[in-house]
Amino acid sequence: MNLPTPTSRRRLLTGGAAVLAATAAPAWLSPALAQAAARQPTPSQTEGPFYPVALPADSDFDLLRNGSTSYTRGQPAWVAGTVVDLAGVPVAGAVVEIWQCDHAGRYHHPGDGNRADPSFQGFGRVTVGRDGQYRFRTLKPVPYSGRTPHIHVKVRLDRMELLTTQLYVADDPGNERDLLWRRLNTTQRDALTVPFVPGSDGAKAVFPIVVQA
Repeated sequence: MNLPTPTSRRRLLTGGAAVLAATAAPAWLSPALAQAAARQPTPSQTEGPFYPVALPADSDFDLLRNGSTSYTRGQPAWVAGTVVDLAGVPVAGAVVEIWQCDHAGRYHHPGDGNRADPSFQGFGRVTVGRDGQYRFRTLKPVPYSGRTPHIHVKVRLDRMELLTTQLYVADDPGNERDLLWRRLNTTQRDALTVPFVPGSDGAKAVFPIVVQA
């Protein structure tokens, strides 16, 4: 009997994980799986000055609900994708964090005067499962003081920080004027700039993440 080689076993495991993820994913999320298969590391960018000094009591996936209050301003959006390694295997247990300003361009941070709308959670974190998928309900990002609309993203695994970057809105007129976006080459821009497609329950953005895990 011919036993599978280590290489073929690796291919079987990788292929099986991809099939499971594709089966579980909503239809609008499937492009993330295809893009992640390219296995190019997601470009990193600066963390920026507004990572929370202390994490909010409510820091789940839904940034439009902070405790018992709901945030109704701005345009709601879903941001989702997968977290995989360079071999295309889902990074189970990875923690994805996002943070951003409110509809008026204010962050929940002392450096920004803590003037953000209190009903906007502003920060969220989720732990991905065996399929590597994550999803957030949040606000379509808006510009503020010289910056184009963006969402900050961080990925951790145990005590390791695997990635810190920023997610941009495709075709936003502010991109060409943004210093950090202009520093990216074409390939990096393609990886970090995604469309927010209108939907019945909010815009939908697919952001696949590839990390060195």
